Amino acid sequence: MRREILIVVFCAIAACKKSPAAQPPPRGPGEVGVVTLKTESATLQIELAGRTTASLSSEVRPQVSGIVKARTFEEGARVKAGQVLYQIDPGMYRAVEQQASADLSSAKATLESAKVKAERYTALLKIEGVSKQEADDARAAYQQAIAGVAQKGAALDASRINLEYTAIKAPISGRIGQSSITPGALVTANQATPLATIRALDPIYVDLTESSEARLKLRAQLGAGTLQAGSTRVKLKLGDGSMYAQEGRLEFAEVAVDEATGTVTLRAKFPNADDTLLPGMYVRAVMEQGVDVAAILAPQQGITHDAKGNATALVVGDGGKVEVRTIVAERAIGDRWLVTSGLKEGDKLIVEGLNKIGPGMPVHATEITTLAGSASAGSASTGASAGSASAGSASAGSATAGSGSAGSSGSAAH
Repeated sequence: MRREILIVVFCAIAACKKSPAAQPPPRGPGEVGVVTLKTESATLQIELAGRTTASLSSEVRPQVSGIVKARTFEEGARVKAGQVLYQIDPGMYRAVEQQASADLSSAKATLESAKVKAERYTALLKIEGVSKQEADDARAAYQQAIAGVAQKGAALDASRINLEYTAIKAPISGRIGQSSITPGALVTANQATPLATIRALDPIYVDLTESSEARLKLRAQLGAGTLQAGSTRVKLKLGDGSMYAQEGRLEFAEVAVDEATGTVTLRAKFPNADDTLLPGMYVRAVMEQGVDVAAILAPQQGITHDAKGNATALVVGDGGKVEVRTIVAERAIGDRWLVTSGLKEGDKLIVEGLNKIGPGMPVHATEITTLAGSASAGSASTGASAGSASAGSASAGSATAGSGSAGSSGSAAH
């Protein structure tokens, strides 16, 4: 028994004296893929919501009262300016016109008699055949007869105009909508309810709204020379997500800000020969906001976030070690972020191998010329907010991209 205890003790002492296990050799620099950033020209787009509106609109109302005898158009059809749309019973107005014509003839006869009398009395006055008072009265009667002819002539013109108004004509060319009355209805002059509405749809306007803050920022950038003015061309995205085939032009910007919404109204004009666009449609317009001639565009794979939610990027710094940069990515352009702060030309942005490294670690960088599996391009954003990429969207003033990994890269900016 004692012998067995001694053997166990000796074995324990021998185990304690064994040399420690050999440590693995230190790891070498991590392999990463980088993209060297450079300045380039980038067209900044803005997407604004709006609604279509007719370039011309006219509410058809009667200018005289009466019973509608006929409607001479098809609802929804095209009409031309001057085309008769409704016919009001003209009987009463024709009788008034005939009476006015007779009154004018009577006034002309009275004028002729007054003229002859005035001339006769003027001659008799020279030989004292009539008194001066009688001659003056004859001359005044003649002048009144002249005025009477003018008065009756004006009444005849007015009656003819009213007779013409019994044929209600289209004031403009365009598409006419639903009729609010049928033949047999009584209408009154200048009534509140229109008989129908005509709208000119080619060209058609699109009224857009933009925040006044975004316009101020754009003006400041243009004034500072950091942006060049974009073109006035506008593309239209329809409600179903498809793009309108025709390109439009920006016409003008309103000179006042809406106090209720803080927005400014912009108007664009589009050709619409086939009537694809109808008034009241909700659309989104894509237009050039400006051109940044010295833009820094960073691949979305190289943008991540820290614990506080700040957009960050890892770059290869001095000595081949990893550095962390806090950045501001204003918007997405295609599959890259427009970086306005935190990165500069010549920085080596790490886009591959992000899950193998950390700040301060030495790395071996390999230049990447083609990024595999990059996030699909998103449209440019509105104002200062980043536009949507397939990976996500960016919020105003800071990078807020949705996650979208590519290859071995980390998540894209949120």
